Amino acid sequence: MEVVGPEVSQIEGQIPTCFYSRSGCPRLVMVDSYTSGMFRLFLPLLASLSFVGAAVPSASRIDPIVIAHRGASAERPEHTLAAYDLAVSHGADFIEPDLVMTRDGVLVARHENEIGGTTDVASRLEFRDRRRTRVIDGQPVTGWFTEDFSLAELRTLRARERLPELRPQNTSYDGHFLVPTLAEVIELARRRSQETGRSIGIYPELKHPTYFRGVGLPMEETLVAELNRAGWRDRHAPVFVQSFEVGTLQRLNRLTKVRLVQLLDGDGRPFDRPDLTYRGMATAAGMTAIARYADGLGPAKELIIPRDPSGRTGKPTSLVRNAKAAGLLVHPWTFRPENIFLPAELRRGDDVRAHGNIAAEAKMFLELGVDGFFTDAPELGIAARDASRRP
Repeated sequence: MEVVGPEVSQIEGQIPTCFYSRSGCPRLVMVDSYTSGMFRLFLPLLASLSFVGAAVPSASRIDPIVIAHRGASAERPEHTLAAYDLAVSHGADFIEPDLVMTRDGVLVARHENEIGGTTDVASRLEFRDRRRTRVIDGQPVTGWFTEDFSLAELRTLRARERLPELRPQNTSYDGHFLVPTLAEVIELARRRSQETGRSIGIYPELKHPTYFRGVGLPMEETLVAELNRAGWRDRHAPVFVQSFEVGTLQRLNRLTKVRLVQLLDGDGRPFDRPDLTYRGMATAAGMTAIARYADGLGPAKELIIPRDPSGRTGKPTSLVRNAKAAGLLVHPWTFRPENIFLPAELRRGDDVRAHGNIAAEAKMFLELGVDGFFTDAPELGIAARDASRRP
């Protein structure tokens, strides 16, 4: 029996079966047409019964999705069209843009709204007076912010590698690429879907939505309008929208039918819900509540397989099993190839920048039944998924 903290009861909803979740059992709608048809046939009967704690049928026939975290960001500066395009070439199923807003209300792809470390803005004399300190999610941040630039101004900047000490090879691309808009990311996904014959989806994250709403730039309505223009309006669209904030996902749940994912950090709490904790939300009761407004979870890896004090992998938690019982998909983050990010036993050598055994790490999570995963190295992620199919 899990002991659930008082914060869990304050998440909307406490119905403990996937048949009453936001969109039914997400995994069930993904199985073959015969099973799906039989499920729809018997759904009225099933919904009339009390299936508290009922197990969710396995959908192991469906390949887990590989989500290119900020594009192929281990090989190109993150959140550039070049990084997203390379990720598609490497076989990624979804490309992930973090979204922030410009002064004139355009969604653009950057890791944060502070862009001093991901563009060349600091070297632009014409923008030196834009440097300032803002309070973002309760924390003072100094630098240059997208909301102080029009799109036209932002387009004069060029992207830079965010982790030059760790990925020095990527710095050779500094100054080559623009900051892309969400519309451009959507266009790339649709064009590459036609070229490859595969469905390439997008997996945007709204960054600091409460902050942006507070400065007169509501993100949710802008995002939904952009998705609607692409014809992406329901759960069959090649879209997942993610956020760490609860209220943002609840608002999106009222505005659109595309699939939504609640992100969970290893510690802390959602900025817009200080009464909750991410670890409380990761309990069985917490996930039952999340299923009222979202279709999946994006948990930090340590919520599924923690590490011991020596940095080695520990015993898996019950998160994946509990999420499936609540009817939620599970897409953990982030799988990175460098030693510094890997469990101690999967590192190769002493150089923190050297690549370790990311495939073995991904395999551990795939064997637990995750439905997909975020990775900076989609080519390696695809190889790990393919290897997991073999007996």
